[in-house]
Amino acid sequence: MLTTLLFALALPAADAPPPVPLWGRWEAAFTAADGVSPDADLALELTSPAGKERRVGGFWDGGLTWRVRFMPDEEGKWTYRTVARPATGLGGKAGEFVCQRAAAAARPGSWLARGPVRVAPNGRFLQHAGGLPFFWLGDTVWTGPALSDAADWETYLDDRVAKRFSVVQFNTLCPWRTAPADAEGRVAFTGARKVRINPEFFKRLDERVDAVNARGLLAAPVLLWANKAADPGNTLPEEDIVKLLRYQAARYGAHHVVWVLAGDNGYRKEQGEKWRRVGNAVFGAKAHPAPVTTHPTGMNWPWEEWRDESWLTVLGYQSGHGDDAATLRWIHSGPPAEYWRKAPPRPVINLEPPYEDHLAYQSRKPHTAYAVRRAVYGSLLNAPPAGVTYGAHGLWSWQRQSGEEPRDHKGTGVAKTWREALDLPGSTHMKHLATLFATLPWWSLRPAQSLLAAQPGGDDPARFVAAAASEDGDLALVYLPAGGEVTFKADRLIEGLVFEWFDPRTGRRQEARDVRGVFRAPDAMDWLLVVRRP
Repeated sequence: MLTTLLFALALPAADAPPPVPLWGRWEAAFTAADGVSPDADLALELTSPAGKERRVGGFWDGGLTWRVRFMPDEEGKWTYRTVARPATGLGGKAGEFVCQRAAAAARPGSWLARGPVRVAPNGRFLQHAGGLPFFWLGDTVWTGPALSDAADWETYLDDRVAKRFSVVQFNTLCPWRTAPADAEGRVAFTGARKVRINPEFFKRLDERVDAVNARGLLAAPVLLWANKAADPGNTLPEEDIVKLLRYQAARYGAHHVVWVLAGDNGYRKEQGEKWRRVGNAVFGAKAHPAPVTTHPTGMNWPWEEWRDESWLTVLGYQSGHGDDAATLRWIHSGPPAEYWRKAPPRPVINLEPPYEDHLAYQSRKPHTAYAVRRAVYGSLLNAPPAGVTYGAHGLWSWQRQSGEEPRDHKGTGVAKTWREALDLPGSTHMKHLATLFATLPWWSLRPAQSLLAAQPGGDDPARFVAAAASEDGDLALVYLPAGGEVTFKADRLIEGLVFEWFDPRTGRRQEARDVRGVFRAPDAMDWLLVVRRP
């Protein structure tokens, strides 16, 4: 499990606890006096070994217990003091702990070795604290943490690790559409005004998030849903929304996360103003250094009005589950393909392309693995690649009964059980994508339609050829969704490059040879042409 150290505050000096690993988790418990309300505020003011001051929030964990969790990012001695309102039993506590880098025996792929994920200095992609680029390959399992048991959650994580996923994208709170309560019948909070948080619900969630991080995966929790009129993000007063989000930020701020502010909102006009206020209230003080994004409705790009929100460090979007010409055109030539050029630079990630086996909005046919690949590769090459998310119908809802549509999602189609959906072929195709990108400096790519002498998709968006290349010209990727051919402009390629066809269905590569400057795909299926230095 992810290293978690719990310290008693009254230990004798001779029994000082072991050092906290760099980028591990320090945790302390504090006991309030009798009668203190669960709404009491607790914060920890820390001073780093270098003298930098930090402030992190605490959270109520039931009864008279409050906790604080913190991820130290400097080696040496940290000191702290508590600040509370009311102070009874919680405020005025002081202490210290020591942080040091984990021993060389730490697994090379662990968080202790790589460090947390942050936005790269150029603003285009994510990277670990040590500078290693992080490729976001997300998997959507909205209600998995709430409905799974521990053994099934491990089965799920085993599968996704083997398929080289790097992010688990989930909804944190119940009630929600497919999960009115968790597997034990608990909800995250009660009340419609002045909500009362249920710590027992979050203790269960702790176990699931710990398991995600323990596998070297990044957690991407959606902190509140705000689509339908009955969703908490639309029914609760803004004060309670901020309370719920601050609670989660305190509880999981020492985990390896990317925050997803809210799910499936339009973020326009009054709603946009509201969620910008909420985001500033929760993340504007920079107390939580992890990247922050949010999850808009399908084919919706509200980010022009959010350009000055410095706390929003990743631009997430949803291309949705359509399959008509307008949807295909939006993916490869819509707002993401244009907006990435605007300052300030931010990573651009499609957080919800079409889910495999989900009924398409227009044709009413299940999205195939091919439809998913077409959207995924188009999304990766329409802006500087930072990553993309995959979804499987039946897995996102953690479907436990066969022969049914997901609860409260009519029209999406009868879903496979979550175990069956694990094996939908598109998830293995994502493994091939991740394996390929691991061999390439993908972070150097920029959209490069100017490479192509002709665009076959000019009249038919289903045949649009997406292209990206590095600025120095020694790497290019060209995705052909329906076979055909590619001709490059002669002056755009440098000498000595290798050309290979990459099969996104099998992961195999084969030499690509041109005939009088024309590269023809091996068949009429989708192919990726990889141009690189040998």
